[in-house]
Amino acid sequence: MRHRNMNKFRDIIFVVGGIAMVVGACLYITRWSGAPYVFLSGAVLFALKQITDRYRGNNFVVKRLLRQQILGALLLIVAGVLMLVLHHNEWVLCLLIAAVIELYTSLRLSAELRKEENHP
Repeated sequence: MRHRNMNKFRDIIFVVGGIAMVVGACLYITRWSGAPYVFLSGAVLFALKQITDRYRGNNFVVKRLLRQQILGALLLIVAGVLMLVLHHNEWVLCLLIAAVIELYTSLRLSAELRKEENHP
């Protein structure tokens, strides 16, 4: 029961982090000085869940994809730091790279895990 509640809590943190990143990126357009902090806190929450995810299987492809997903999560944090430090739009390139990595790994991971379930 405790493990199940912990997973639910981590999922909530993941969603809250994702929403905070979107809100922070949108608020950046208004030049609100707190926008980078909202984005960065969301990126940290989002990355926290991905970094702490564990895979206990032996599938090398899944392990590689999880490492790539962590790289994407860390790039989201870097984008938030760049948003704070550079005060221009250079952070958008880092955000774009992170988003492509996150999208690719999420699609491939779900396909690989489905394959693994069907062929134990």
